[in-house]
Amino acid sequence: MPSPTTPAQIRAQLHRFGLERDRLRAGLCRQAGIAQSELDALEHLEADGPLTQRELGDRLFLSSAGVTVLVDRLERSGWVTRAPHPSDRRAVLLELKRDALAELPEPLAAYHATVAAAARNIPGECREAVAAFLSAVTNDAATRAEALRTTA
Repeated sequence: MPSPTTPAQIRAQLHRFGLERDRLRAGLCRQAGIAQSELDALEHLEADGPLTQRELGDRLFLSSAGVTVLVDRLERSGWVTRAPHPSDRRAVLLELKRDALAELPEPLAAYHATVAAAARNIPGECREAVAAFLSAVTNDAATRAEALRTTA
């Protein structure tokens, strides 16, 4: 019978996951010819849907001018569109173009398939614990990132 996984081993695996995901993202950026900040923006838009430039800039720790330059590049490259904000006529919403993610690069498509398969393979009785762990570390990272953003 294998020995139980320790909390230290779980922490080490999470750290290793972060490092390898960073490497994957760097390779994807190189392959797609985009900067990491551009991939970060695309991932936020994919995960959360349309955002204002200010919301995106806050998430990426970019100034107003910096996020404008970033969005201009993404728009010229065909990744995003600007749309009128439905309730604030001073703001625009940034959206992924409908077909922007239609054909994912093979390494990313394969990675997504592996993640989906790994999630399906988590025993039902363990899923709540895994989800709670991921939620706890995600929420803490978000809280600490927000604190860094407001003090920077």
